[in-house]
Amino acid sequence: MSRIKHISITGGRLIDPANGIDDRLDLHVSDGKVVAVGDAPTDFAADTVIDATGQVVCPGLIDLAVHLREPGYEYKATIASETKAAARSGITTLVCAPDTDPVIDTPAVWELVRRRAKISARARVLAIGALTQGLKGEQLSEMAALKAAGCVAMSNDRRPLASTLVERRALEYAATFGLTVFLSPEDKHLKAGGCAHEGAVATRMGLPGIPSAAECVAVARDLALAQHTGATVHFRTLSTGSAVDMVRSARASQQPISADVAAHQLHLTEMDIDGFDSRCHVAPPLRTLADREALRRAVADGTIGVICSDHQPHEADAKEAPFPETAPGISGLETLLALTLRLVEEGVLDLSSAIERLTAGPARVIDLPLGQLAVGAVADVCIFDPEQPWTLRSKQMASAGRNSPFDGWEFRGQVTHTLFNGRIVHRPE
Repeated sequence: MSRIKHISITGGRLIDPANGIDDRLDLHVSDGKVVAVGDAPTDFAADTVIDATGQVVCPGLIDLAVHLREPGYEYKATIASETKAAARSGITTLVCAPDTDPVIDTPAVWELVRRRAKISARARVLAIGALTQGLKGEQLSEMAALKAAGCVAMSNDRRPLASTLVERRALEYAATFGLTVFLSPEDKHLKAGGCAHEGAVATRMGLPGIPSAAECVAVARDLALAQHTGATVHFRTLSTGSAVDMVRSARASQQPISADVAAHQLHLTEMDIDGFDSRCHVAPPLRTLADREALRRAVADGTIGVICSDHQPHEADAKEAPFPETAPGISGLETLLALTLRLVEEGVLDLSSAIERLTAGPARVIDLPLGQLAVGAVADVCIFDPEQPWTLRSKQMASAGRNSPFDGWEFRGQVTHTLFNGRIVHRPE
């Protein structure tokens, strides 16, 4: 990693949606901050110049849904391996889930994660604190202490809460301290051990299904409780068109609601599990083509303001069992930008909007001054060649988890440089 302090990035197409910039402009960085956009300051002398001619220069990407595995599950991945994968992918901020071992339900555990991330120093690691103690869904965690320690939101991840009353109390507590609650909507009784979307494909394959209603019922409940308590709620990894419609209505009525979608849900459907491909075993499950199109429309119109990776790295053995017994999840850091750029190729989004869903959009959810390149902003920068073709090869992935259904897919848009806090953490080898 380079320790150059003064950097000029020249000749690139600078896209900064937060500040309405999309133009051929130079960017100048000094001591970890953006010091000028366009002409360099008169007293500025760059230690190095990055020629970004023909490339896009944008804010470093922010991923709201990352399972780092460390501490507790280092046999799946480590903070060092995953922040390296992030740097290679233009991602400068990772918001990690609380499902470590021990769970991030005390400031001490978050401090452990923070220190290990600081040693890696390739990306900013932020934490979501556990909504309940041990993620057991029963006793509320000390949310105020977790917020004071730096946790940016609270969540019970995909672990169910014991009752609707527990959720109400959790949302009330969070609202009192101005905390955003990340909810993964799923009715545990309707899920009932399912592993695939309840439909024709799962029936033909003999797999236990998860109905769309499992998500929709949960979203309806969560919206009612959010309105009652005044809590700010962010829905994680939506998968159904019906849930999107409810979120759209809530946002239209000015409820403080936001939502994200995993990048793979915008490209894959239930058909992709054919052949019992465990790499496509995800939670929530891949849904119908109609659901996928509804999710795409919601991303385009801003109902879903964030695209995330829902990064869940696994060891090889976790995917080598009968489909229902395999661990759900995709190693998604290294395809987050590529899958989003494919939406641009397919006419779903323009390039500026696509970048917004990966930068300013997630920054708004966690309410931090990231995802933008105004003068004075932290110099987190992603530079990519939008025309450079490349093929994902799982054996060449930087992530310790190589469980990706996109192995062998051809993409367009290659990250060439990543700057984190003004330091070059990825460059061409």
